[in-house]
Amino acid sequence: MTNPPLPLSPVESAAWVALARVMPHLVRTLDDDLVERDGLTMTRYVVMMHLSEAPEGALRMSDLADAAVLSPSRMTRVVHDLERDGYVVRGTVPGDARARSVSLTPAGLARLEQAWPAHVAGVRAHVLDRVDPADLPTLQRILEAILPGEAAPR
Repeated sequence: MTNPPLPLSPVESAAWVALARVMPHLVRTLDDDLVERDGLTMTRYVVMMHLSEAPEGALRMSDLADAAVLSPSRMTRVVHDLERDGYVVRGTVPGDARARSVSLTPAGLARLEQAWPAHVAGVRAHVLDRVDPADLPTLQRILEAILPGEAAPR
């Protein structure tokens, strides 16, 4: 028999509730802002961003889904739409006939570069301008500690 978890302290509970409230709010706000400023969804922006940063210019569909935190079926739909618009192309993965890769086209890179100022403006307005610059290293450390595979804070 396992022991029940300890209840959250008032400080833990307040921190958890704040985080639980900010996560969906921030995703929705940044998406709405980017769509309004540039007409591009945050999901499409993030997918193209990951492709632009890929060491060899392409990622396996599964790796891209992991990087963008999307389900494989959702990633398939996003890539289909980006491919239809001429922003990405699918290819094969050398040595793995079952796997598919995705790479950004020159038009996709241009579209990403076009959207970048709107994205940065939204990030500044909705996140960075609301946090004391002196607190940003602490915020980064805390958020990275929450990510899978990251070290716990010291």
